[in-house]
Amino acid sequence: MNKYHQVITELERQMKEGQYRPGDKLPSVRSASEIYGCSVSTILKAYGELERTHTIYSIPQSGYYMVDKTTDSEAAGSEGTVDFASASPDFNVFPYLDFQHCLNKAIDQYKYHLFTYGDALGLESLRRTLVSHLAEYQVFAKAESILITSGIQQALEILARMPFPSGRTEILVEQPGYDIYLRYLEAEGLPVSGIGRSAAGINLQELEEQFASGRFKFFYTMPRYHNPLGTTYSTEERKAIAGLAAKYDVYIAEDDYMADLGIGRRYDPIYAYDQTSHVIYLKSFSKIIFPGLRLGAVVVPQPLLETFRSYKGYTDTSLLSQAALEVYIKNGMYGHHRHKIKAMYAKRIRAVYEALGRHNTDGLIEASADSSGIYIQFKLPVTVNLERLVKRLAGRKIRVVPGNGFYLPGYQTREKFLRISISRAGLTQIDEGILAIVQEVKRGSGW
Repeated sequence: MNKYHQVITELERQMKEGQYRPGDKLPSVRSASEIYGCSVSTILKAYGELERTHTIYSIPQSGYYMVDKTTDSEAAGSEGTVDFASASPDFNVFPYLDFQHCLNKAIDQYKYHLFTYGDALGLESLRRTLVSHLAEYQVFAKAESILITSGIQQALEILARMPFPSGRTEILVEQPGYDIYLRYLEAEGLPVSGIGRSAAGINLQELEEQFASGRFKFFYTMPRYHNPLGTTYSTEERKAIAGLAAKYDVYIAEDDYMADLGIGRRYDPIYAYDQTSHVIYLKSFSKIIFPGLRLGAVVVPQPLLETFRSYKGYTDTSLLSQAALEVYIKNGMYGHHRHKIKAMYAKRIRAVYEALGRHNTDGLIEASADSSGIYIQFKLPVTVNLERLVKRLAGRKIRVVPGNGFYLPGYQTREKFLRISISRAGLTQIDEGILAIVQEVKRGSGW
């Protein structure tokens, strides 16, 4: 047996024995060549063969991953674990074969242009394609205002660092809010304050008072399918926020990363009500395709455009990934996949509410109503010890995320809750998982 076949045989054995599980990343090509004592070309050939047999798949600039062989796309989770914690897309619905086709087509279409430095603003043809794509979300923008970033996190970091025309430096964020961004602002020591948001919405009078203080350069918000609440601002709230932004010259950083996943009533973004170019619109592709793609689109108002460009400064996103995304959108694959994943996640959200109806008969858990996307907030009695609850659930193989990480350190008015994500929770697991949560909450509250 030659070395090439030995590598394949050994990898298949390790997968069968559980050393690599669905979604696990395989060693890099260089690392694998050292592990198996062979050349890089041998590993590439072996990985290529495993990819052709759909045993593994690749993500550009990220690596090779084991494919989940589960035939039932609703049977997420492994070894009996009910995963209500993960926010990443379900491995079972990664469109790796479709996207592989788009990668190949992109290479054929653009050839050597993909291996140059390219435009720091992003691939021009992708930006033109995004003009019509974003219009589907009621975001009407010119290609010159659309910039491609290495994920939305990069765009948020640029906005936090760059100066604004008003000369103000402080950032206003929702509480609870996006934990990763809160930790970034905290680590960088940037001036930031919080404003309360609940499942019922936001206090617009308090928001106006904050805007009128003259301290804030922008307000960061997730109007649709909020993380961690799962709820959406009403039309009146979104219109009012746009109006306050214009009145007090405060920009809105609108993170619409969940726009693809809502089911039912159509919600327009704040951007659709912006009459004075005060809304910065941010769109991610990670929740609909896969996180490793690391591509985001930002619609930047004209007064901020040159400063944003200068802070972005260099080409830092894969031209190949951008070209493949362009093909994926133009061929209709994006829309097809979006429809598929929305329908699947909607079933899981309904299953959570139905399970609560069956098991939460004492009303100890208060769930955010009308949640969509992937998140639901479970508010808990004040007598429950959150840390102990999470540990007890982990002992029953139920993974959840406590709500305390979604607040700024000094923010006082907090709700005690769990953030429930249905992204990786299999449809057949949800009932048992919700039953376990209800039982442990009841136990922890002294019932």
